[in-house]
Amino acid sequence: MVAAAVATVAVPATAAATTPRATPTTTHAAGVAARSRQLLATGTLFIGTYTSSGGTGIGLASYDTGTGDITGTGTLQGVGDPSYLAVHPDGSTLYAVNERQDGGVTAIALGENGDHTVLGTRGTGGSSPCHLSVHPGGRWLLSANYGSGNVAVHPIDASGALGERTDLVTHTEPAPGPGQNGPHAHQIVTSPDGAHVLAVDLGTDSVYTYRLDETAGTLTQVSYARLPAGAGPRHLVFHPSGQFAYLANELNNTIAVCAYDPESGTLTPGDPLPTGAGGAGSSFPSQPVITGNGAFVLLANRGHNSLSRFAVEDNGAGLRLLGTVPVGGDYPRQLALSPDGTLLFAANQRSNAVSVFHVDQDSGELAAAGSPFASPVAVCVLPL
Repeated sequence: MVAAAVATVAVPATAAATTPRATPTTTHAAGVAARSRQLLATGTLFIGTYTSSGGTGIGLASYDTGTGDITGTGTLQGVGDPSYLAVHPDGSTLYAVNERQDGGVTAIALGENGDHTVLGTRGTGGSSPCHLSVHPGGRWLLSANYGSGNVAVHPIDASGALGERTDLVTHTEPAPGPGQNGPHAHQIVTSPDGAHVLAVDLGTDSVYTYRLDETAGTLTQVSYARLPAGAGPRHLVFHPSGQFAYLANELNNTIAVCAYDPESGTLTPGDPLPTGAGGAGSSFPSQPVITGNGAFVLLANRGHNSLSRFAVEDNGAGLRLLGTVPVGGDYPRQLALSPDGTLLFAANQRSNAVSVFHVDQDSGELAAAGSPFASPVAVCVLPL
């Protein structure tokens, strides 16, 4: 059973959590403070989808930061196949990929009163972009084209809008893995220290490390790491220390602890570990996330419809499988933690719903937070 679906409207009623004003020094101060606390107890949720497969646009919702209950507030239309979302570090602009043959990235200004404005779309120079991220400095948008196996860079101006692409790098070495027809870039992220950009490529079983020229907006490759043939690396997440990353391998159903050298940018994968969700080719793990204290890694398993829980050991150098729990939906495409880390959101593509879990910060245990929230073709969820 799922909660009521998001209503489809051209202009949403609510967009972002309202920043409380300073408390006035009057006899009404206590009441104002109470209302401010109520505002702070509500987060904003954006939901990515495929408009070509039944989605109606970017889903807009709010959530109770205590209970995890989601309330739909509308749908932002006019953005085609917004399958992955990211927000600017200053919170003013939302970015979405347009996962189509003629790939694009779209910028959306977030209005405080919910009146969002689509600022425009730029071509990525490739096909089927499936991931994007904003460089920590806020001046560059990075995107990964799955279909064409390349990564792109776009400048971000003062308004949050995107300029013309400044670079496009195709993964030509090593050769594609078994069963692959070419490179398939699946993720592009910046290392925690901001010194390097890493691109995960499922097609070549590799993770590429680049340096970003923050003046010219160009990428220079400095190294790449190979995974076992046929591993199909999809997404990684860094440990808070910045010295390790945890890489989900979609095709052989494993996760690997990778040592990371911040100085050189070199990533060194360790032996792949089982996810507890079946053998190779049966579960297709999608996205790992790590708790803010660096103590637990959580991983979505699509075929198994479960979440794997790992304890982080040896100061980040090891993972120990604690078990799996049902995700409460079908085909969990992506995971995200709330800013305070107490809630986990799972976008379940085939059951058209978002599941929410309370996260125990001491044990890593997950407890379902009510019934899943109905959202058509939910493939990405971004809680703010």
